[in-house]
Amino acid sequence: MPRPTKSQIDAEIIDRAAGLFARHGFANTSLQQIADAVSYSKAGLLHHYPSKKAIYDASFKMGRDHLMALVASVEKISPGAERDRAVVEDSVDYTFDWPGVSALANQLANKAGNEDNVDPQLTELGLIVYRALGTDLLTATPERVVRITSAFSGLGITALLAVRMGLKDQWRDEIIASAMDALGHKKSASRKRAAAK
Repeated sequence: MPRPTKSQIDAEIIDRAAGLFARHGFANTSLQQIADAVSYSKAGLLHHYPSKKAIYDASFKMGRDHLMALVASVEKISPGAERDRAVVEDSVDYTFDWPGVSALANQLANKAGNEDNVDPQLTELGLIVYRALGTDLLTATPERVVRITSAFSGLGITALLAVRMGLKDQWRDEIIASAMDALGHKKSASRKRAAAK
């Protein structure tokens, strides 16, 4: 088996660390915990990233870079079901591939109503999701804002659960269909057929 590249190793460190930050918070996650999660010594970990803060910031950069690429890929699609589906499918697949970074991004929903403890980087990620969906928070209807928030909070939690339970393939289509339903789009033909059986 080929040895992982430096970028693959860095990505694994970021994802594992992001999962720890999501679970324990930045202050309560130690460099040793991160090193243990990726089977490195602390010195080996610091060879890749100079500090815990550098890893934390890299976690947000990874999520932000992905979301900005997603915005670029969907910006020519008019807002509506097709664009929503593209963003939902991408979000599910990204959560499956990068559960730690996704869990950290989902902390925005967990901190709702407690703005004093919300990292501005979390808010930025949330705003980029709205942008990807072609939704301006200043002009969107309350219904659209609630639908997006509900769809993506549920998508994030359920996709992470599918990863933990090893049910990604079994749950993917249902997660997408449920998110689309929450966004106000009709059930897909495959779900209608399945429900009729």
